[in-house]
Amino acid sequence: MQGWQDVQAEALRRIQAREWLPGAHIPKEAELAQELGCARATVNRALQALAEDGWLERRRRAGTRVVLSPQRRAQMVVPVLRQEIEATGKVHGHRLLHSNRTKQILSLHTLHLADGAPYAVEDRQIDLSQVPTAAEADFTMLSANEWLVQNAPFDHGTMEYLAGSAGAFEATCLHCIEGTPLLVLHRETFSETGWITKLRMAYAPGHAVRMNI
Repeated sequence: MQGWQDVQAEALRRIQAREWLPGAHIPKEAELAQELGCARATVNRALQALAEDGWLERRRRAGTRVVLSPQRRAQMVVPVLRQEIEATGKVHGHRLLHSNRTKQILSLHTLHLADGAPYAVEDRQIDLSQVPTAAEADFTMLSANEWLVQNAPFDHGTMEYLAGSAGAFEATCLHCIEGTPLLVLHRETFSETGWITKLRMAYAPGHAVRMNI
């Protein structure tokens, strides 16, 4: 075995092949390390990754067992719109349309562009008690979306796509008429002590989201 990813792949193979049965304990880390010819720390990391994906259940002093109904757990990832747009072969741009700051909340309106055409408009709030450095960030140079991905790791979050319609502000930004059907994203991310940012993102008419599962 070369690394923890190889150990992870072999362990997953044994789970899916029912060599390790649902509900059954698997061999101890030291035993697997000896069998597979690697360090115990390598095995630990591989098994932890499988536990995070929902295949294994690990309990201190109780060992590691295969869960009864293995299911992959969805993991929330916040995409960087610049990378999303560039992946389509287009050039990303953004304009900070409006910002307002109170003692605790920074509110931003940002328009994202693809080859100069409207791509999405976002209405965002940032809790400065959670991310105080956001108060001094230049969001005209780097979008709040990309800056937060780089500077504000989150513990958990919520995400919801829904059908919406363009209001006056969105219609102006996205070059459409009021009432045009739009795909709208609502997203919140949280630290262990409170929310970091709240977002409403309205995409230009015709936008579709593709998810790999």
